[in-house]
Amino acid sequence: MSKQYKTVSLSDEQRIALEALCRRRKVDALVWKRARAFLLLDAGEDAGTVCRILDIGPTVLTEWRFAFAGAGLSFFGLKDYSQRQGHLSVVQEQAVRAHFTAQPARNADEVCAYVLAECDQNYSTSGAAKLMRRLGFAYKKPQLLPAQADEAKQAAFIAKYEALMNGLAADEMVVFSDAVHPEHQSRPAHGWFPKGQKTALKATSGRKRLNIQGALDLETFQFTFVEGEKINAQTTRQMLEKLERNNQTKTAIHVFVDNARYHHAKILQPWLDSPERRVKLHFLPAYAPHLNPIERLWGVMHKWVTHNRHYGTFNQFTEAIFDFFRKTLPEKWPEFRDTVTDNFRVISLKEYKMI
Repeated sequence: MSKQYKTVSLSDEQRIALEALCRRRKVDALVWKRARAFLLLDAGEDAGTVCRILDIGPTVLTEWRFAFAGAGLSFFGLKDYSQRQGHLSVVQEQAVRAHFTAQPARNADEVCAYVLAECDQNYSTSGAAKLMRRLGFAYKKPQLLPAQADEAKQAAFIAKYEALMNGLAADEMVVFSDAVHPEHQSRPAHGWFPKGQKTALKATSGRKRLNIQGALDLETFQFTFVEGEKINAQTTRQMLEKLERNNQTKTAIHVFVDNARYHHAKILQPWLDSPERRVKLHFLPAYAPHLNPIERLWGVMHKWVTHNRHYGTFNQFTEAIFDFFRKTLPEKWPEFRDTVTDNFRVISLKEYKMI
């Protein structure tokens, strides 16, 4: 009898299907035993060993073998195995998965075209989306990472920042500074709308924009900003002077900034070097915007003020932006602080699949 069971041989499709069945988190115990039995027999185990491993009788194994010979994979409850939309075999699905793992599809139409060309099966766009989800894919945007990020410099900055914070005196403060340029234009964004309803957002014809330079204190939620026709060394000095005026009791104000040219401007240096200066600039590593929490504040501002919002005039738009910084930010900071944090980490391109 043992020799008889050694002759059980599964096709590649059957083997892949049964292995996948055994890996499922939720599967009936009897179905799992059946699948495991045939995988063991296919691997060359004799009937007695299989019966001992799975705690079943030899007559049960005989019944399973004859049932499988007549019913195929439907014996394991895989009744839609060969009849799912598109009629792709397991081997074809493996090929589709491998292809789009190596060359990500930008949309469902590309999936439809590939499956039609390589598998001679016609999928609808909704069917292609279901296929991709079943194969373990998700429709999402890749994360945009700086191509020249230096891991060593990121790590050194984080260590320096942590040392500064651990030794920060009670009469010192730390802020993160950056510029933002919100444009007066409607920004459509995803949202929940009634199904079947045509939804639109009024477009804004103007292209005016605000030029704001701000500084954020993560400890007190204080946001200091200036607005001008453009951001340059003059607006930088205005903002730094405002920081000093608003924080008279602080002996040192540590300001973290990026490497924009106006932060290194020669006309700014004499003012920064004066003995009475309490502002001290600290420069972020190049190509590391993720190390500046205020960048995340700009994202929160856009979600709160500009996404799916139409402002008929530039004055209305300006008022909404300033209202966010002056009223919404202080009131809603507890909701924002989980997003706008100094929970820094080194970003390594090695951790990502680059496309």
